[in-house]
Amino acid sequence: MKNIHRSLNNRVFAGVIGGLAEHWGWNPTLARVIFVLLAITPAFPGLIAYLILWMIMGNPA
Repeated sequence: MKNIHRSLNNRVFAGVIGGLAEHWGWNPTLARVIFVLLAITPAFPGLIAYLILWMIMGNPA
């Protein structure tokens, strides 16, 4: 199983959502839409989650 890392190809800001989408074989655009929808709900702190993932995910290979 390959490690999760930020994407070089599917990046808008830091490549976090693109990297997750590549790892699990998802459509990157759909993953971003789902993340944004979750991020605007009060129960999901989207910006904090994105920043944490950005810090812990490996650099693009």
